[in-house]
Amino acid sequence: MKNLIKTILDSPDIISFPPVLVDIGASGQLHKKWNLIAKHSICIAFDADEREFGFIEKKESNFKKLFVYNCIVSDKDNSDQIFYLTRSPYCSSILKPDFKNLANYSFADIFQIINTTKLKTVSISTALKELNINQVDWFKTDSQGIDLRLFKNLNDEIREKIIIAEFEPGLIDAYEYEDKLYSLLEYMQNKNYWISDFIVKGNPRISAGLFNSIYSNKKLNKLLALSLKPAPGWIEMTIINSFDDKNTFSKREYLLGCLFAIIEKQYGFAYELSIKGLEKYKDPIFDEIKRKVLKKVHLQVYKLKFLLSAINRIKELISR
Repeated sequence: MKNLIKTILDSPDIISFPPVLVDIGASGQLHKKWNLIAKHSICIAFDADEREFGFIEKKESNFKKLFVYNCIVSDKDNSDQIFYLTRSPYCSSILKPDFKNLANYSFADIFQIINTTKLKTVSISTALKELNINQVDWFKTDSQGIDLRLFKNLNDEIREKIIIAEFEPGLIDAYEYEDKLYSLLEYMQNKNYWISDFIVKGNPRISAGLFNSIYSNKKLNKLLALSLKPAPGWIEMTIINSFDDKNTFSKREYLLGCLFAIIEKQYGFAYELSIKGLEKYKDPIFDEIKRKVLKKVHLQVYKLKFLLSAINRIKELISR
């Protein structure tokens, strides 16, 4: 599908208005789903540190344009926000870890607060205004507890046209007053999105003290963590815009909808969108998308048919 992805990215509608990606909690690494689209896209990333407040445009990056905000992203602007620095930098947050509940889990130690600092904050809506960007196509956040607040901070017009959004809501109380999964699902109930991915993640339900007492060797502790069944702790959740008829989507947005659905391997939805795009805009590119996606679907069916045939043949040989 790489050639089809390139064809979509090389279309005039995409070249004149590149995909806009928002990455909150980027950790300095390129999101693997963006490998094929990064150099054609504009990315706004948020990287909290104690340098000068504001944003910089990085000239050398994997993206067509990359803007990095050197501050905490929040639903509030420019306030001196307490930031909890934890033993694992990936757990640092503006929310305080809920130690009472975390004590029941093997990974509690990584939430240990090693320091606190005060940092400036910026809201998503303010950042987009500063960059003169009025569209977000792919919204990805791992904010350690405030994913829903950040999503709701976007104005309605931008939020309703987001094509894909990724969240990591909690199931357990890892942070005080965090946005949990049930709040996100409740909010999305009447929105024009459907769930593409819902991956349950977690850690063993054993107190950190007891877990650490079993082995003194760190390598054995890692193996122990892998050997114990994890208890659900958070979700990696992806939602896709349904392109409801009551919303007006441009040709560019239909093209990106097809593109992102292909990246997500949601070929059925990509096929459906290509038909809608062809009916609405009469552009041959949608016919090409439709044909190549359907070819991919047929190929997967044939592969499955061959696999089932091979399995049945092996069963016959074993039973003789």
